Amino acid sequence: MTKQELAKRIKETAYLEGDFLLRSGKRSKYYLDKYLFETQPDILKALGAEFAKYVTSDVTLIAGAELGGVALAAATAMQTGKKWIIIRNSKKDYGTSKMIEGVLNKDDVVLLVEDIATTGGQVLEAAKIITGAGAKVKKIVAVIDRKQGAGENITNAGYKFESILTKEDLGIKG
Repeated sequence: MTKQELAKRIKETAYLEGDFLLRSGKRSKYYLDKYLFETQPDILKALGAEFAKYVTSDVTLIAGAELGGVALAAATAMQTGKKWIIIRNSKKDYGTSKMIEGVLNKDDVVLLVEDIATTGGQVLEAAKIITGAGAKVKKIVAVIDRKQGAGENITNAGYKFESILTKEDLGIKG
């Protein structure tokens, strides 16, 4: 699937109009429902292939923050053969009570995948957990950059940021 075809499929599957409150606290006249596109096998497979293009020879691990990044990290791992981890939003009160599910070593170089980047708040929290464990975040890559500050916030925090698509690629203005 080409990037143009991917953008078209994501928009036709997940683009909603209305009045929405985003995780960032901002209001928006449109919403991209990540679960509507991440649950489509053709889109998920194409995203895994796109994310795989960012896996350089030094990357040892793929990471995704729960919940939206989990399917993306799994799809990328399946494309690349690299192991992957889940970064939790909060510790569970039972079992192992870990923030990281899977194995993260101090010397790991991690590609952190994200669904939709608005301000970058959630993915920055995940990046801090990874670096706090002693590993290195090579790059943060989002499916879609809404162009509302995520790139600047992520870069200012000391991480490299890219996106597969932007809102403009989907034909979204405003």
